[in-house]
Amino acid sequence: MRQYKIIVEKHPDGFVAYPLGLKGVVVGQGDSYDQALEDVKSAIRFHLETFGQEVLDADPPVLDAFIAETRI
Repeated sequence: MRQYKIIVEKHPDGFVAYPLGLKGVVVGQGDSYDQALEDVKSAIRFHLETFGQEVLDADPPVLDAFIAETRI
């Protein structure tokens, strides 16, 4: 079992989630945070089963992710 960093965004019409460190497009969505997280987990499983281990990023894994805001 491998651990993934997942970004979850809240939008006016629901939540969108996507993993870091996978090649290709993998996205989940839902009306709640938990629904989006479950949907992206299912999408990751499908992506790995369909395309194999080649989709795992060859670069070093993402250790942490941060969100910052600034005004320019």
